Amino acid sequence: MKPTTMYTKSGSINIAYQSFGSGTVDLVYIPGWVSNIDLMWACPSLAEFLEELGKICRVILFDKRGTGLSDRVIELSTLEDRMDDIRVVMDAVGSEKAFLFGHSEGGSVSALFAATYPQRTIALITFGIFAKRRYSPDYPWAPTDQERQKVYDMIEYCWGSGDMKLEDLAPSRAKDAEFMEWLAQYFRSGASPSAALVLTKMNTTVDILDILETIQVPVLMMQRVNDIDVKIEEGRFISNQIKNAKFIEMQGSDHLFWTGDNLEVLQTMRNFIQKAKYESAIHKRLTTVLTLKTNASKNEEEKLDKHAIHQLIEKFKGFIIYSDNEHAVLTFEGPSKAVHYGLSILDKAKLEGKNLAICIHMMLVPLILQSSWENVEVRQQIDEMFKQSLAKHILITNTVKNLLPGAGLSITASPYVLKSKKRKLALDLFKVSDPASYDSLSSENSLAALSFNESFLEDVIQCIDANLNNEQFNLVALSRELAVSERQLQRKLKAISNKSPNQLISSVRLHRAKELLSTRKYGVSETAFQTGFSNPSYFAKCFKKEFGISPSSFLQ
Repeated sequence: MKPTTMYTKSGSINIAYQSFGSGTVDLVYIPGWVSNIDLMWACPSLAEFLEELGKICRVILFDKRGTGLSDRVIELSTLEDRMDDIRVVMDAVGSEKAFLFGHSEGGSVSALFAATYPQRTIALITFGIFAKRRYSPDYPWAPTDQERQKVYDMIEYCWGSGDMKLEDLAPSRAKDAEFMEWLAQYFRSGASPSAALVLTKMNTTVDILDILETIQVPVLMMQRVNDIDVKIEEGRFISNQIKNAKFIEMQGSDHLFWTGDNLEVLQTMRNFIQKAKYESAIHKRLTTVLTLKTNASKNEEEKLDKHAIHQLIEKFKGFIIYSDNEHAVLTFEGPSKAVHYGLSILDKAKLEGKNLAICIHMMLVPLILQSSWENVEVRQQIDEMFKQSLAKHILITNTVKNLLPGAGLSITASPYVLKSKKRKLALDLFKVSDPASYDSLSSENSLAALSFNESFLEDVIQCIDANLNNEQFNLVALSRELAVSERQLQRKLKAISNKSPNQLISSVRLHRAKELLSTRKYGVSETAFQTGFSNPSYFAKCFKKEFGISPSSFLQ
């Protein structure tokens, strides 16, 4: 019997979820690619599998943001956003700790969640997962760019039809017309073609290789030997990177766990769950560490603005571990929050003429945050981060970069590296910036770092600037000025900046407003009117949302 569908908020996004079962422990199912929790129950083999799981667990199902019954979002979502979705669903049903069951594409966020929140994860169970979706010499089983392009084309032109080659996901049911029709309907109801394409392109750039070794909880991995979608070599490789991972190879070709010999999958899961220790002695977790450095010893005016550091920290859910006049160490639950905090504090420092240097890395730290600074291994790595940080820039490690797809950031290579005692090779460091900030949008060097359509974006920004005080200037007016269709403009700007036209217009307005306020020549109301906001109260609300500080406080 299908459970009642409920909703909970992840930020401003409504996440659909269901919970059922008579078991004494919780299990959260993190589905692959797209899903629809209502339609899951229309497939007898999947419904039966879930009902059997419900006899030993309380099972928690949900549709990630942008898919199924959850809110359809325009923006790309990061793995970090999707971790938040898992956490709020667990909170909504009162689950303090649970097994995570990640299938296919759901394996990436499941692994990251288990590493980041071991205190909320009993164990990680996976079926047919991958670590990255783009070929590289260190991961030769992933598809090439040409192979991924074929997938993009199929989604765009054949979404949910027979030409999608859905039979490759379940060869054992390929001749079952009723099942194949349900599977096509399941995908169509899970996401629109454009949403599925955006999600697929984002997944192509995600890479969790560096975080596998940080998973501390027990892990059960299952995969069918002849799976076409994910090679068995991938599963073997991933399991070798995770401490205490148990890898079970099963006969068959089906990528879907509820087809083929699904009883073997169910029994393997049942045995693992019943034998698992629910209270494990885990003392470390994966966290994102951000270091701030300035030269206050040489120039008193360079002293860190502790008020600004504290003011923004709550917005980005971070913690201050250590701070003095020249240095600060902060931790965040994910890389996107850390980078956006860094961009906000760096932007403020630039306006004040300060040479702030920021470095961001992900590492295992003690569960008790206050002791992180005292940990010798952590302290050595942080000292190295201070040494390698670059004034007026944010440098991030490759580990951080690989988890930022969907964050709407511009990332470029740098000649710098971060040495690590745990690794033989130093970690490459990358420069990160916000394409919507004044520096990034107007700087020729930053524009050159964008992968394509640099001149087009520059034309867009100039057009917005020329109409800055026109409150009626919107998508329609912008497309008319640029002589392109509204749809084409939306698609181009989304590809370049990860923002819709109206979002970009608003962001440019707000950054220009901040520049005007920084001159101290204009008040809040006058600045609002000059940048296209007819309502100063609404302007103040938007300004605080963008920068984490009200315009009146910014002026002080």
